[in-house]
Amino acid sequence: MAIQSSADQAGDQASAEQKSVQAGKALDELCINTIRFLSVDAVQKANSGHPGLPMGAAAMAYVLWTRYLKYNPRDPQWPDRDRFVLSAGHGSMLLYSLLHLTGYDLPLDEIKRFRQWGSHTPGHPERSYHTPGVEVSTGPLGQGFGNGVGMAIAEAWLAARYNRPDHAIVDHYTYVLVSDGDLMEGVASEAASLAGHLRLGKLIYLYDQNHVTLAGGTGLTFTEDVARRFEAYGWHTRTVPDGNDTDDVAAALAEARAEKDRPSLLLMHTHIGYGSPDKQDSFHAHGSPLGEEEVAKTKKALGWPESPDFYLPPEAISHFREAIGRGAQAQQAWQRRLDAYRKAFPAEAEEWDAVMEGRLPADLESGMPQWKPGDKPVSTRVAAGQALNALAALIPNIVGGSADLNPSTNTALKGQGDFQPPEDPADSAAAGKVEVEGAVGGTWGYGGRNIAFGVREHAMGAAVNGMAAHGGVLPFSATFLVFSDYMKPSIRLGALMGLRVVYVFTHDSIAVGEDGPTHEPIEHLAGLRAIPGLTVIRPADATEAAEAWVLAVQRATPTLLVLSRQNLAILDRSHSRDAGAARGGYILADAGDGAPQVLLIGTGSEVGLCVKAQARLKELGVGARVVSLPSWEIFAEQDEAYREQVLPGAVRKRVTVEAGATLGWERFAGAEGTMIGIDHFGASAPGEENMKHFGFTAEHVTAAALRLLGRENDAAREGGQTQQPPAKAGD
Repeated sequence: MAIQSSADQAGDQASAEQKSVQAGKALDELCINTIRFLSVDAVQKANSGHPGLPMGAAAMAYVLWTRYLKYNPRDPQWPDRDRFVLSAGHGSMLLYSLLHLTGYDLPLDEIKRFRQWGSHTPGHPERSYHTPGVEVSTGPLGQGFGNGVGMAIAEAWLAARYNRPDHAIVDHYTYVLVSDGDLMEGVASEAASLAGHLRLGKLIYLYDQNHVTLAGGTGLTFTEDVARRFEAYGWHTRTVPDGNDTDDVAAALAEARAEKDRPSLLLMHTHIGYGSPDKQDSFHAHGSPLGEEEVAKTKKALGWPESPDFYLPPEAISHFREAIGRGAQAQQAWQRRLDAYRKAFPAEAEEWDAVMEGRLPADLESGMPQWKPGDKPVSTRVAAGQALNALAALIPNIVGGSADLNPSTNTALKGQGDFQPPEDPADSAAAGKVEVEGAVGGTWGYGGRNIAFGVREHAMGAAVNGMAAHGGVLPFSATFLVFSDYMKPSIRLGALMGLRVVYVFTHDSIAVGEDGPTHEPIEHLAGLRAIPGLTVIRPADATEAAEAWVLAVQRATPTLLVLSRQNLAILDRSHSRDAGAARGGYILADAGDGAPQVLLIGTGSEVGLCVKAQARLKELGVGARVVSLPSWEIFAEQDEAYREQVLPGAVRKRVTVEAGATLGWERFAGAEGTMIGIDHFGASAPGEENMKHFGFTAEHVTAAALRLLGRENDAAREGGQTQQPPAKAGD
């Protein structure tokens, strides 16, 4: 019997290890090409889509999803999963391929129905399509970047509030795949600056740096040193020269995960349309199918069977589906930690369950501040701030802030601390977070509930959307109404996704005054009301402002509050016939005996003008009904009988009053009504002067009603003429 020497044994072992490595590399390449060609075939079958990104980014995505990402395909809503966002949403087939291959409930038939009516594989990832594993709707470039920052904020806040030493129930990462186009968008720059300041160490971005956009190479528009820019923001950066080098990709991810107090940007140098003989590294691979001939060439070049389409190698499927068992084990381990947490901290666990399920305390209204007629006038921004603080005392996961405007928006949560990085990250508690003062001692740090977003409205909107999509927090943002222009893309996406978030806007009209036309919103209400799925509420006084906040936290979809800068009288509701703002519109004061001759319909500060006009009309023998209509959307949800009760079709003489564009008010004014609004820009003058000169007076409302009733002489005596803005110098 021959005896093998130790040297021979070592050689055999090395050979076996080498063969194992080679086999692993071969399996990796097989799986990566499976992602590529599943994506290519789906785009080709749809004859529509973006094949270039999935082909180029497949390797980095494969490494992340098989070696690092924590998820359970059988429970896509597991609270402690890692979040993955495809900010470059045009490459949606990359995400759909990963979801199908790893075992999510996204059958191959849905992949084959890519971009078709009713499929769960729309052209860009859509949260509202209920595609399992899609965290947010992306595609408008840069939005997913901002969403990821919000998700990391939510993770950090939840960890700070609920984790305890040796009991970490919140401990996950947020990964975002971004493109050259994402990093060009201003929202990404805003969000990156914020994330660097906040030292969000569990935020990792994989940058698909292929140097190609839809119209050409980035040499045309984007030649900056991205790594140095992000380092200046306070990010960790790492370049991977070859995005197909799976070992280097894995090493870069490991380095990023080791960062505790810096977000990471991993610059992966890739090739758009990788493997395509004629379209690799060309913008032609960005947004169009390769074409049948080029698909065949690409499959041949990468050693892939040319038929059948949608070929899925069994070895690759088996490897990908290991994610099911791996995810189940991870979730089971977390569940054991949660069970131990429940025993050790029952009160905290009860609160945890409530916030994760979105449950609210009963009878929120009873905890709201109260006002009565005769009280000192108060602006709705101030009243709403008081209501917000009252709600924050009852609802522990209300978290948010303003765009450097807390003293003006009145949205500071008093005594709740600032969301800021720990003073010394090395001293932070479990999962890299700190505990919350008042709950368990310690310092505020990431446990503070006031987020200072800085002068970054666009990033703020995207971030609060990300917080809401993450779950466990009820986020809000705040700025002036005129700056909703900067937030509009984020607000629209929040509505598209049906997120539970509150957007607060103050300084709602020309009553802003001396700051002038640049700061006076005109068309903004009309534009915001045009967004499907968004509830806009413009309260008439302090009482309605408190009601508006209660409605906002109770609604499952986004709500936008529009609040006054100027003080408003507390309205008398003693003769009100309905339930106030809760139904969107209601009869604040009726005409008395008999049917009204005219309806006075207003929102916000202009409801008070309607009340004064009603009293004057009564002196002139005219019966008028005052209707407060704070939310068109909520009013539209009411049954037809209720809406007819408030705005009877038989009363065709109507005056609508709102200090904004008249666009849209036709539906309430009707063919025989008139609209008092402002369809031009404002002026720089004290707010009261602006309102007077532009016709927002009780006299003007009275005169308008009288004209509708044919009483021209009486109307002329009442006055109420309006003016255009004064001419500018040089006109």
